[in-house]
Amino acid sequence: MDLLFALAFSFLLLIFSVFRGYFIAYPLCMAMGILVAVLMQRGFALSKLIQMAITGSRAAIPVLSILPLIGAVTAVWIAAGTVPAIVYYGIKLINPDYFIFWAFVLTSLVSLLLGTSFGTVSTIGIALMIVAKGSHLDPHPIAGAIIAGAYVGDSALRFIPSGYRASWMSSSANLIAKITQTDLYANIKNMLVTGFIPLVISSLLYLALSLLYPVQVTETTLLTQISQLFNLNLIVLLPALTILVLALLRVEVKVSMLISIGVGMVIAYFLQHYTISQILYYTIAGFSLSDNSPLRGILVGGGMISMLKLCAIVVVSTAIAGILAGTNALQIVDKYLNKIQHRSDLFLATTVIGIATGAFGCTQTIAIVLTQQLVKNQYTQRGLTNSELAINLENTVVVLSPLIPWNIAGLVPATILMTDAGFIPYAWYLYILTGWSWLQLRKKA
Repeated sequence: MDLLFALAFSFLLLIFSVFRGYFIAYPLCMAMGILVAVLMQRGFALSKLIQMAITGSRAAIPVLSILPLIGAVTAVWIAAGTVPAIVYYGIKLINPDYFIFWAFVLTSLVSLLLGTSFGTVSTIGIALMIVAKGSHLDPHPIAGAIIAGAYVGDSALRFIPSGYRASWMSSSANLIAKITQTDLYANIKNMLVTGFIPLVISSLLYLALSLLYPVQVTETTLLTQISQLFNLNLIVLLPALTILVLALLRVEVKVSMLISIGVGMVIAYFLQHYTISQILYYTIAGFSLSDNSPLRGILVGGGMISMLKLCAIVVVSTAIAGILAGTNALQIVDKYLNKIQHRSDLFLATTVIGIATGAFGCTQTIAIVLTQQLVKNQYTQRGLTNSELAINLENTVVVLSPLIPWNIAGLVPATILMTDAGFIPYAWYLYILTGWSWLQLRKKA
Protein backbone atom coordinates (compact mmCIF):
# COMPACT_ATOMS: atom_id res chain seq x y z
CA MET A 1 0.00 0.00 0.00
CA ASP A 2 2.84 2.39 0.78
CA LEU A 3 4.26 1.95 -2.73
CA LEU A 4 0.85 2.43 -4.33
CA PHE A 5 0.35 5.59 -2.29
CA ALA A 6 3.78 6.86 -3.38
CA LEU A 7 3.01 6.19 -7.05
CA ALA A 8 -0.45 7.77 -6.76
CA PHE A 9 0.96 10.88 -5.08
CA SER A 10 3.71 11.10 -7.71
CA PHE A 11 1.04 10.85 -10.41
CA LEU A 12 -0.84 13.79 -8.88
CA LEU A 13 2.39 15.80 -8.76
CA LEU A 14 3.01 15.16 -12.43
CA ILE A 15 -0.56 16.05 -13.42
CA PHE A 16 -0.37 19.25 -11.37
CA SER A 17 2.91 20.27 -12.99
CA VAL A 18 1.60 19.65 -16.50
CA PHE A 19 -1.48 21.81 -16.05
CA ARG A 20 0.46 24.51 -14.20
CA GLY A 21 3.16 24.55 -16.86
CA TYR A 22 6.04 23.56 -14.58
CA PHE A 23 9.10 21.79 -15.93
CA ILE A 24 8.28 18.09 -15.64
CA ALA A 25 11.75 17.16 -14.35
CA TYR A 26 11.02 18.87 -11.01
CA PRO A 27 8.05 16.66 -10.03
CA LEU A 28 9.93 13.70 -11.48
CA CYS A 29 12.80 14.32 -9.06
CA MET A 30 10.29 14.66 -6.24
CA ALA A 31 8.64 11.41 -7.31
CA MET A 32 12.01 9.67 -7.31
CA GLY A 33 12.70 11.03 -3.83
CA ILE A 34 9.37 9.70 -2.56
CA LEU A 35 10.01 6.34 -4.20
CA VAL A 36 13.48 6.10 -2.65
CA ALA A 37 12.09 6.98 0.81
CA VAL A 38 9.41 4.26 0.57
CA LEU A 39 11.88 1.65 -0.64
CA MET A 40 14.35 2.54 2.13
CA GLN A 41 11.56 1.88 4.63
CA ARG A 42 11.19 -1.52 3.00
CA GLY A 43 14.81 -2.27 3.77
CA PHE A 44 16.71 -1.23 0.65
CA ALA A 45 19.98 0.58 1.32
CA LEU A 46 20.30 4.10 -0.07
CA SER A 47 23.62 3.22 -1.73
CA LYS A 48 21.97 0.30 -3.55
CA LEU A 49 19.08 2.47 -4.74
CA ILE A 50 21.51 5.10 -6.02
CA GLN A 51 23.41 2.41 -7.89
CA MET A 52 20.15 1.17 -9.44
CA ALA A 53 19.33 4.72 -10.54
CA ILE A 54 22.78 5.15 -12.09
CA THR A 55 22.47 1.81 -13.86
CA GLY A 56 19.10 2.82 -15.26
CA SER A 57 20.40 6.21 -16.39
CA ARG A 58 23.27 4.62 -18.31
CA ALA A 59 20.72 3.50 -20.89
CA ALA A 60 20.16 7.17 -21.70
CA ILE A 61 23.81 8.05 -22.36
CA PRO A 62 23.90 7.18 -26.10
CA VAL A 63 20.76 9.12 -26.92
CA LEU A 64 21.95 12.18 -24.98
CA SER A 65 24.57 12.79 -27.66
CA ILE A 66 21.91 12.79 -30.37
CA LEU A 67 19.25 15.03 -28.82
CA PRO A 68 21.34 18.27 -28.87
CA LEU A 69 22.14 17.61 -32.54
CA ILE A 70 18.42 17.36 -33.31
CA GLY A 71 17.95 20.79 -31.75
CA ALA A 72 20.86 22.18 -33.76
CA VAL A 73 19.51 20.76 -37.03
CA THR A 74 16.10 22.36 -36.46
CA ALA A 75 17.57 25.81 -35.76
CA VAL A 76 20.01 25.69 -38.68
CA TRP A 77 17.31 24.49 -41.07
CA ILE A 78 15.17 27.50 -40.17
CA ALA A 79 18.11 29.91 -40.55
CA ALA A 80 19.04 28.36 -43.90
CA GLY A 81 15.48 28.81 -45.17
CA THR A 82 14.83 25.07 -45.39
CA VAL A 83 11.85 25.04 -43.02
CA PRO A 84 10.40 28.34 -44.36
CA ALA A 85 10.65 26.94 -47.91
CA ILE A 86 8.86 23.74 -46.91
CA VAL A 87 6.09 25.81 -45.32
CA TYR A 88 5.92 28.20 -48.28
CA TYR A 89 5.83 25.66 -51.11
CA GLY A 90 3.70 23.24 -49.13
CA ILE A 91 0.93 25.74 -48.46
CA LYS A 92 1.14 27.13 -51.98
CA LEU A 93 0.41 23.70 -53.45
CA ILE A 94 -2.65 23.06 -51.27
CA ASN A 95 -6.05 22.81 -52.89
CA PRO A 96 -8.52 24.35 -50.38
CA ASP A 97 -11.17 21.79 -51.34
CA TYR A 98 -8.92 19.08 -49.83
CA PHE A 99 -7.44 21.16 -47.04
CA ILE A 100 -7.73 18.64 -44.19
CA PHE A 101 -6.24 15.90 -46.37
CA TRP A 102 -3.28 18.08 -47.33
CA ALA A 103 -2.85 19.21 -43.73
CA PHE A 104 -2.26 15.57 -42.80
CA VAL A 105 0.02 14.87 -45.78
CA LEU A 106 2.15 18.00 -45.38
CA THR A 107 2.65 17.61 -41.64
CA SER A 108 3.52 13.94 -42.22
CA LEU A 109 6.22 14.88 -44.72
CA VAL A 110 7.63 17.66 -42.55
CA SER A 111 7.69 15.38 -39.49
CA LEU A 112 9.71 12.87 -41.50
CA LEU A 113 12.28 15.56 -42.21
CA LEU A 114 12.38 17.34 -38.85
CA GLY A 115 11.94 14.29 -36.64
CA THR A 116 10.14 16.36 -34.00
CA SER A 117 6.39 16.53 -33.58
CA PHE A 118 6.62 19.80 -31.65
CA GLY A 119 8.83 21.34 -34.35
CA THR A 120 6.42 20.19 -37.06
CA VAL A 121 3.38 21.61 -35.28
CA SER A 122 5.24 24.84 -34.52
CA THR A 123 6.10 25.44 -38.18
CA ILE A 124 3.89 23.92 -40.86
CA GLY A 125 1.15 23.09 -38.32
CA ILE A 126 0.57 26.58 -36.99
CA ALA A 127 0.95 28.00 -40.50
CA LEU A 128 -1.87 25.72 -41.70
CA MET A 129 -4.06 26.79 -38.78
CA ILE A 130 -3.44 30.44 -39.59
CA VAL A 131 -4.34 29.85 -43.24
CA ALA A 132 -7.59 28.14 -42.20
CA LYS A 133 -8.52 30.57 -39.43
CA GLY A 134 -10.91 32.52 -41.66
CA SER A 135 -13.02 29.42 -42.25
CA HIS A 136 -16.06 28.73 -40.12
CA LEU A 137 -15.07 25.05 -39.90
CA ASP A 138 -14.59 23.48 -36.48
CA PRO A 139 -10.80 23.70 -35.87
CA HIS A 140 -10.65 20.31 -34.12
CA PRO A 141 -10.65 18.15 -37.31
CA ILE A 142 -7.85 20.29 -38.76
CA ALA A 143 -5.86 20.10 -35.52
CA GLY A 144 -6.45 16.35 -35.36
CA ALA A 145 -5.09 15.86 -38.87
CA ILE A 146 -2.08 18.08 -38.14
CA ILE A 147 -1.16 16.39 -34.86
CA ALA A 148 -1.65 12.91 -36.32
CA GLY A 149 0.62 13.86 -39.22
CA ALA A 150 3.17 15.35 -36.85
CA TYR A 151 3.58 11.93 -35.21
CA VAL A 152 4.11 10.06 -38.47
CA GLY A 153 7.78 10.96 -37.95
CA ASP A 154 7.64 9.12 -34.61
CA SER A 155 5.62 6.14 -35.76
CA ALA A 156 6.37 2.85 -37.40
CA LEU A 157 6.05 3.98 -41.00
CA ARG A 158 8.04 2.99 -44.00
CA PHE A 159 6.40 3.94 -47.25
CA ILE A 160 9.36 4.42 -49.59
CA PRO A 161 10.26 1.14 -51.33
CA SER A 162 14.01 1.60 -51.05
CA GLY A 163 13.57 1.62 -47.44
CA TYR A 164 13.34 3.75 -44.37
CA ARG A 165 10.66 4.57 -41.90
CA ALA A 166 9.76 7.68 -40.14
CA SER A 167 12.34 10.22 -39.23
CA TRP A 168 15.85 9.01 -38.44
CA MET A 169 16.11 12.24 -36.44
CA SER A 170 13.15 11.35 -34.23
CA SER A 171 14.13 11.54 -30.56
CA SER A 172 11.71 8.74 -29.66
CA ALA A 173 13.07 6.50 -32.42
CA ASN A 174 16.62 7.03 -31.24
CA LEU A 175 15.62 6.53 -27.59
CA ILE A 176 13.88 3.24 -28.37
CA ALA A 177 16.83 2.04 -30.46
CA LYS A 178 19.20 2.73 -27.58
CA ILE A 179 17.21 1.30 -24.67
CA THR A 180 16.28 -1.84 -26.63
CA GLN A 181 19.85 -2.15 -27.95
CA THR A 182 18.71 -2.34 -31.55
CA ASP A 183 19.96 -0.72 -34.73
CA LEU A 184 17.97 2.37 -35.71
CA TYR A 185 18.02 1.59 -39.43
CA ALA A 186 17.22 -2.09 -38.81
CA ASN A 187 14.16 -0.98 -36.85
CA ILE A 188 13.18 1.29 -39.69
CA LYS A 189 13.51 -1.54 -42.22
CA ASN A 190 11.22 -3.81 -40.20
CA MET A 191 8.28 -1.41 -40.05
CA LEU A 192 6.83 -1.43 -43.57
CA VAL A 193 3.89 -3.76 -42.96
CA THR A 194 2.57 -2.01 -39.85
CA GLY A 195 2.88 1.54 -41.16
CA PHE A 196 1.89 1.65 -44.81
CA ILE A 197 -1.73 0.49 -44.62
CA PRO A 198 -2.65 2.74 -41.65
CA LEU A 199 -1.18 5.70 -43.54
CA VAL A 200 -3.29 4.92 -46.62
CA ILE A 201 -6.47 4.37 -44.58
CA SER A 202 -5.92 7.58 -42.62
CA SER A 203 -5.26 9.56 -45.80
CA LEU A 204 -8.50 8.30 -47.34
CA LEU A 205 -10.45 9.19 -44.20
CA TYR A 206 -9.00 12.69 -44.14
CA LEU A 207 -9.76 13.00 -47.86
CA ALA A 208 -13.40 12.10 -47.18
CA LEU A 209 -13.53 14.57 -44.31
CA SER A 210 -12.10 17.25 -46.59
CA LEU A 211 -14.84 16.67 -49.14
CA LEU A 212 -17.49 16.95 -46.43
CA TYR A 213 -15.93 20.05 -44.86
CA PRO A 214 -14.00 22.15 -47.42
CA VAL A 215 -12.03 25.05 -45.98
CA GLN A 216 -12.43 28.53 -47.41
CA VAL A 217 -8.89 29.95 -47.36
CA THR A 218 -8.81 33.70 -46.73
CA GLU A 219 -5.28 34.20 -45.33
CA THR A 220 -3.01 35.52 -48.09
CA THR A 221 -0.32 37.48 -46.22
CA LEU A 222 1.58 34.56 -44.68
CA LEU A 223 3.29 33.44 -47.89
CA THR A 224 4.21 37.00 -48.76
CA GLN A 225 5.82 37.51 -45.36
CA ILE A 226 7.87 34.33 -45.68
CA SER A 227 9.12 35.25 -49.15
CA GLN A 228 10.11 38.72 -47.92
CA LEU A 229 12.15 37.38 -44.99
CA PHE A 230 13.90 34.48 -46.71
CA ASN A 231 15.50 33.70 -50.05
CA LEU A 232 13.45 30.70 -51.16
CA ASN A 233 15.77 29.48 -53.89
CA LEU A 234 15.36 25.71 -54.15
CA ILE A 235 18.97 25.30 -53.02
CA VAL A 236 17.74 25.93 -49.45
CA LEU A 237 16.24 22.42 -49.52
CA LEU A 238 19.75 20.96 -49.76
CA PRO A 239 20.16 20.34 -45.98
CA ALA A 240 17.03 18.18 -46.02
CA LEU A 241 18.09 16.37 -49.18
CA THR A 242 21.48 15.72 -47.61
CA ILE A 243 19.82 13.96 -44.69
CA LEU A 244 17.67 11.92 -47.07
CA VAL A 245 20.59 10.77 -49.20
CA LEU A 246 22.81 9.93 -46.23
CA ALA A 247 19.98 7.99 -44.60
CA LEU A 248 19.57 5.91 -47.76
CA LEU A 249 23.32 5.25 -47.66
CA ARG A 250 22.90 4.15 -44.00
CA VAL A 251 25.39 6.73 -42.75
CA GLU A 252 25.40 6.89 -38.95
CA VAL A 253 22.70 9.30 -37.84
CA LYS A 254 25.00 11.64 -35.86
CA VAL A 255 27.33 11.97 -38.84
CA SER A 256 24.36 12.68 -41.13
CA MET A 257 23.10 15.42 -38.86
CA LEU A 258 26.52 17.03 -38.52
CA ILE A 259 26.92 17.14 -42.31
CA SER A 260 23.42 18.58 -42.71
CA ILE A 261 24.19 21.21 -40.08
CA GLY A 262 27.35 22.17 -41.98
CA VAL A 263 25.48 22.48 -45.29
CA GLY A 264 22.74 24.52 -43.61
CA MET A 265 25.26 26.89 -42.03
CA VAL A 266 26.87 27.58 -45.41
CA ILE A 267 23.47 28.34 -46.97
CA ALA A 268 22.42 30.51 -44.01
CA TYR A 269 25.61 32.54 -44.41
CA PHE A 270 25.78 32.97 -48.20
CA LEU A 271 22.09 32.88 -49.17
CA GLN A 272 20.21 34.21 -46.14
CA HIS A 273 23.06 36.57 -45.16
CA TYR A 274 23.19 35.75 -41.48
CA THR A 275 26.53 36.42 -39.81
CA ILE A 276 28.66 33.59 -38.45
CA SER A 277 27.99 34.74 -34.88
CA GLN A 278 24.23 34.76 -35.54
CA ILE A 279 24.33 31.25 -37.01
CA LEU A 280 26.33 29.91 -34.08
CA TYR A 281 23.97 31.60 -31.65
CA TYR A 282 20.92 30.08 -33.38
CA THR A 283 22.59 26.66 -33.35
CA ILE A 284 23.09 26.81 -29.61
CA ALA A 285 20.18 28.92 -28.34
CA GLY A 286 17.59 28.39 -31.09
CA PHE A 287 16.35 30.46 -34.01
CA SER A 288 14.27 33.57 -33.44
CA LEU A 289 13.15 36.58 -35.41
CA SER A 290 12.95 40.18 -34.21
CA ASP A 291 10.12 41.17 -31.88
CA ASN A 292 8.29 43.09 -34.58
CA SER A 293 8.34 40.25 -37.11
CA PRO A 294 4.86 38.89 -37.94
CA LEU A 295 6.36 35.39 -38.24
CA ARG A 296 8.07 35.44 -34.83
CA GLY A 297 5.59 32.95 -33.40
CA ILE A 298 5.93 30.51 -36.32
CA LEU A 299 9.57 30.42 -37.38
CA VAL A 300 11.16 29.95 -34.00
CA GLY A 301 12.78 27.17 -32.01
CA GLY A 302 15.39 24.48 -32.12
CA GLY A 303 18.84 24.94 -30.65
CA MET A 304 21.00 22.63 -28.58
CA ILE A 305 19.95 24.26 -25.31
CA SER A 306 16.28 23.54 -26.03
CA MET A 307 17.04 19.82 -25.92
CA LEU A 308 18.71 19.96 -22.51
CA LYS A 309 15.33 19.81 -20.78
CA LEU A 310 14.46 16.68 -22.71
CA CYS A 311 17.87 15.25 -21.78
CA ALA A 312 17.09 15.89 -18.12
CA ILE A 313 13.71 14.17 -18.43
CA VAL A 314 15.35 11.16 -20.12
CA VAL A 315 17.99 10.86 -17.38
CA VAL A 316 15.51 11.09 -14.49
CA SER A 317 13.02 8.78 -16.24
CA THR A 318 15.60 6.08 -16.83
CA ALA A 319 16.82 6.47 -13.23
CA ILE A 320 13.30 5.86 -11.91
CA ALA A 321 12.90 2.92 -14.28
CA GLY A 322 16.22 1.53 -13.02
CA ILE A 323 15.02 1.71 -9.41
CA LEU A 324 11.68 0.08 -10.22
CA ALA A 325 13.42 -2.68 -12.16
CA GLY A 326 16.20 -3.23 -9.61
CA THR A 327 13.82 -3.52 -6.67
CA ASN A 328 11.21 -5.47 -8.65
CA ALA A 329 8.72 -3.00 -7.20
CA LEU A 330 6.15 -3.66 -9.92
CA GLN A 331 6.31 -7.44 -9.89
CA ILE A 332 2.52 -7.55 -10.02
CA VAL A 333 2.82 -6.59 -13.68
CA ASP A 334 4.95 -9.69 -14.34
CA LYS A 335 2.33 -11.88 -12.65
CA TYR A 336 -0.27 -10.54 -15.05
CA LEU A 337 1.96 -10.84 -18.11
CA ASN A 338 2.90 -14.44 -17.26
CA LYS A 339 -0.69 -15.46 -17.98
CA ILE A 340 -0.52 -14.24 -21.57
CA GLN A 341 -0.44 -16.92 -24.27
CA HIS A 342 -0.27 -15.24 -27.68
CA ARG A 343 1.93 -12.54 -29.19
CA SER A 344 -1.16 -10.47 -30.03
CA ASP A 345 -2.14 -10.52 -26.34
CA LEU A 346 1.38 -9.42 -25.37
CA PHE A 347 1.05 -6.56 -27.85
CA LEU A 348 -2.30 -5.66 -26.28
CA ALA A 349 -0.71 -5.78 -22.83
CA THR A 350 2.09 -3.52 -24.08
CA THR A 351 -0.61 -1.15 -25.32
CA VAL A 352 -2.38 -1.06 -21.95
CA ILE A 353 0.87 -0.59 -20.05
CA GLY A 354 1.92 2.12 -22.51
CA ILE A 355 -1.33 4.01 -21.93
CA ALA A 356 -0.93 3.65 -18.16
CA THR A 357 2.69 4.85 -18.15
CA GLY A 358 1.78 7.66 -20.54
CA ALA A 359 -0.99 8.73 -18.18
CA PHE A 360 1.28 8.39 -15.15
CA GLY A 361 4.42 9.94 -16.60
CA CYS A 362 2.69 12.72 -18.57
CA THR A 363 5.43 12.56 -21.22
CA GLN A 364 6.15 10.27 -24.13
CA THR A 365 9.72 9.76 -22.91
CA ILE A 366 8.71 8.46 -19.49
CA ALA A 367 6.09 6.21 -21.06
CA ILE A 368 8.65 4.68 -23.44
CA VAL A 369 11.23 4.02 -20.73
CA LEU A 370 8.82 2.60 -18.15
CA THR A 371 6.96 0.43 -20.65
CA GLN A 372 10.21 -1.04 -21.97
CA GLN A 373 11.35 -1.83 -18.43
CA LEU A 374 8.06 -3.48 -17.52
CA VAL A 375 7.66 -5.70 -20.58
CA LYS A 376 11.18 -6.50 -21.75
CA ASN A 377 11.55 -9.67 -19.63
CA GLN A 378 8.37 -11.11 -21.12
CA TYR A 379 9.66 -10.57 -24.65
CA THR A 380 12.96 -12.23 -23.76
CA GLN A 381 11.28 -15.21 -22.05
CA ARG A 382 9.09 -15.82 -25.11
CA GLY A 383 12.04 -15.75 -27.50
CA LEU A 384 11.01 -12.48 -29.13
CA THR A 385 13.78 -10.27 -30.42
CA ASN A 386 14.67 -6.77 -29.25
CA SER A 387 13.61 -5.54 -32.69
CA GLU A 388 10.11 -6.88 -32.11
CA LEU A 389 9.98 -5.08 -28.77
CA ALA A 390 11.19 -1.86 -30.43
CA ILE A 391 8.51 -2.09 -33.14
CA ASN A 392 5.77 -2.74 -30.61
CA LEU A 393 6.85 0.25 -28.53
CA GLU A 394 6.73 2.42 -31.66
CA ASN A 395 3.26 1.16 -32.54
CA THR A 396 1.79 1.60 -29.07
CA VAL A 397 3.23 3.93 -26.48
CA VAL A 398 4.78 6.38 -28.95
CA VAL A 399 1.57 7.09 -30.88
CA LEU A 400 -0.90 6.69 -28.00
CA SER A 401 0.76 9.17 -25.61
CA PRO A 402 -0.55 12.18 -27.61
CA LEU A 403 -4.10 10.87 -27.09
CA ILE A 404 -3.87 11.31 -23.31
CA PRO A 405 -5.21 14.84 -22.66
CA TRP A 406 -2.70 15.72 -19.93
CA ASN A 407 0.34 14.11 -21.58
CA ILE A 408 2.54 16.86 -23.01
CA ALA A 409 2.91 14.84 -26.23
CA GLY A 410 -0.60 16.00 -27.14
CA LEU A 411 -1.13 18.90 -24.75
CA VAL A 412 1.76 21.00 -26.10
CA PRO A 413 0.85 20.61 -29.82
CA ALA A 414 -2.79 21.39 -29.02
CA THR A 415 -1.73 24.51 -27.14
CA ILE A 416 0.52 25.60 -30.01
CA LEU A 417 -2.40 25.18 -32.42
CA MET A 418 -4.65 27.18 -30.09
CA THR A 419 -7.06 24.32 -29.59
CA ASP A 420 -7.81 21.74 -26.89
CA ALA A 421 -8.35 18.01 -26.37
CA GLY A 422 -11.16 18.14 -28.92
CA PHE A 423 -8.58 17.19 -31.56
CA ILE A 424 -8.23 13.67 -30.09
CA PRO A 425 -11.22 12.03 -31.87
CA TYR A 426 -9.78 13.19 -35.22
CA ALA A 427 -6.18 12.00 -34.77
CA TRP A 428 -7.11 8.88 -36.72
CA TYR A 429 -3.68 7.71 -37.80
CA LEU A 430 -2.62 7.23 -34.19
CA TYR A 431 -5.56 4.92 -33.48
CA ILE A 432 -5.38 3.04 -36.75
CA LEU A 433 -1.67 2.25 -36.49
CA THR A 434 -2.07 0.52 -33.13
CA GLY A 435 -5.24 -1.29 -34.18
CA TRP A 436 -3.77 -2.49 -37.46
CA SER A 437 -0.62 -3.74 -35.75
CA TRP A 438 -2.71 -5.77 -33.30
CA LEU A 439 -4.81 -7.24 -36.10
CA GLN A 440 -1.69 -8.32 -37.99
CA LEU A 441 -0.38 -10.14 -34.93
CA ARG A 442 -3.82 -11.62 -34.25
CA LYS A 443 -3.84 -13.24 -37.69
CA LYS A 444 -0.59 -14.99 -36.86
CA ALA A 445 -1.82 -16.28 -33.48
